[in-house]
Amino acid sequence: MRVIVSECLRGTACRYDGGAKPVDAVQELCQKVDVVGVCPELASGLPVPRPPAEQRDGRVWLKGGTDVTREFEAGSQRSLLKARASGARLAVLKAKSPSCGVHVIYDGTYTGQLTKGEGVFARLLENEGVCVVTEDIVKSCKPSVEHPIAIVLGTGLGQLASLVKPVRRIDYHDIKGFPRDARPVPGHKFEATIGTIDDVPVVVYPGRPHLYQGYSASEVTSLVRHAHSLGCRDIIFSCATGYIAGNAKAGLGILADQINLTGVNPLADWDEVREVDSPFVDMTDAYAPYLRAVARGVADDLGIEIDEGVYCGVLGPTFETKAEANMMRVMGVSYVGMSTANEVIMARALGMNVLGLTLAANESGADTVTHEEVLQKAAAKADDFERLVRGIIHML
Repeated sequence: MRVIVSECLRGTACRYDGGAKPVDAVQELCQKVDVVGVCPELASGLPVPRPPAEQRDGRVWLKGGTDVTREFEAGSQRSLLKARASGARLAVLKAKSPSCGVHVIYDGTYTGQLTKGEGVFARLLENEGVCVVTEDIVKSCKPSVEHPIAIVLGTGLGQLASLVKPVRRIDYHDIKGFPRDARPVPGHKFEATIGTIDDVPVVVYPGRPHLYQGYSASEVTSLVRHAHSLGCRDIIFSCATGYIAGNAKAGLGILADQINLTGVNPLADWDEVREVDSPFVDMTDAYAPYLRAVARGVADDLGIEIDEGVYCGVLGPTFETKAEANMMRVMGVSYVGMSTANEVIMARALGMNVLGLTLAANESGADTVTHEEVLQKAAAKADDFERLVRGIIHML
């Protein structure tokens, strides 16, 4: 996996003040990937050290009034050529800088104030379709004992739980908000395991309750709230789905976005909604672009074929009719399932980083579909799914 990384984050002394800004989480990531080191400002030919630069009115100025827009654009173009030649689809850039800032940059007053905007180089990478993040995202996604990775396993995918070196097990019925009378459907197990997989701290939930079993949206998202209470910042949801012919095919997939057609929302059905900052949760990039890029890179490295598409959550328990499948095809849906959508809403409300993985086991709207068939397809892909998840948590 190749990753574009700002040289200053790696420890190279190339900043305006002659120093560097090494970040431990980024340096650890660099040890696991093929690094494409870049510094647009160094590539611009500007001296090191030099006065600080910030963007103002669409131009880049040195403190003191010198317009260096042309130099920054030239350095960014040179860095873009290097990035483009590498084929890397993920970039980790220095936050807030006039060349590498992502979504937020210094406002041109040299007072430390921030404003919305993109660095000159960051904008070029985004236009190329590269996933661009800052060191802050890498740090926030790094697991630790205090912040383990939560993994919620879907139908037929519970085998991963056997890989956990356990420290503690928790019966779901002891989790606050979990329905007391819930019983797992085939392919699920209601016992969480806290421990490690390949020395990475995890909390694994090898099953979930569903709306179609008569439980509320608050109840089916209780595992998410439990993971958050344990300190989890990253949560990986897996699910078995149907695929919409023409938009996806059978096999593993990464969820890029979602449509909630379950008819409910967990934030409207949760007595403790006041615990979140606001019930009006921004669902833009609900599935974290950084985690999706890591998943794609890991799959490529392992030679695992994987697609990416939009997930549609439905109530169930019936499979889709031909007419419903045709409607979803027009809507741009790739995968259809009976879980996950409400869980993702709850995770985003709690500020968690979300990755969604699916096993598309059957064609939606096909002539015959059975739950047993879904379980068989899941078993056939279990090894690839296991390798993918282990690769992702190792990379994080």
